[in-house]
Amino acid sequence: MTTRLRELEVKDLLSLTRFFGFSSETFSLAISLLDRFLSVMKIQPKHLSCVGLCCFYIAVKSSEEEKNVPLANDLIRISQNRFTVSDMMRMEKIIMEKLYWKVKAPTALRFLRLFHSHIQEQLDTESKKILTLERLEAQLKACHCSFVFSKIKPSLLAMALLCFEAQEQHDPENTDNISEALKSMQQQLNIKDGDLVCVRELVGKCLAEYATTKCSRPNSQRLRWTISGRTARQLKHSYYKIAHLPTIPESAC
Repeated sequence: MTTRLRELEVKDLLSLTRFFGFSSETFSLAISLLDRFLSVMKIQPKHLSCVGLCCFYIAVKSSEEEKNVPLANDLIRISQNRFTVSDMMRMEKIIMEKLYWKVKAPTALRFLRLFHSHIQEQLDTESKKILTLERLEAQLKACHCSFVFSKIKPSLLAMALLCFEAQEQHDPENTDNISEALKSMQQQLNIKDGDLVCVRELVGKCLAEYATTKCSRPNSQRLRWTISGRTARQLKHSYYKIAHLPTIPESAC
């Protein structure tokens, strides 16, 4: 197992999250399960895709409505993996046993929303517009794709994201109010200045790299489908049929 393989697996899970339209909670929980399992178990690279998809499936069943949960077989097919449903079920049992059947551990997303809500209550209308939760959640997804944050406490990562975003704004009058609220929260959480500064710098570096054109952004990845020659011919035949349909006149409306 390498850092690079873990990061690629997380990006694949983010692509699946977007493909199915699942929530941020599902993705954050899946990454939490994956990192918790990797911290207690050494696995071979060939098993990582099965472990990752199982963590994702556990998170989906825990966070999404039952009607939106896909079949395991469909999930394997869409993610283009070669293991079977039986393999997945066995791996899921191993993961749950190693995590002592504790699925919903506190995630960075949960802390981020909690901290954001608490700070918003202390700010005026103008200051509230600076820290947007949607932007913060998008930044957290980028951080999840970097291995370095897998070893950092979720609460510390959430706090560092808020501090970084407040620091990046260019409105001294309003950001001063936010800084005071963040400082008060930091003291309540007993977070050391050195730890916060260190993680905030890591967040800044991660987001700077993510913003470059060289970075492979998980949100821009597309699932690539492999189809047989027969299917390709059928699709091509269907295309020509549709292409020659007569134009519908506007007067028909």
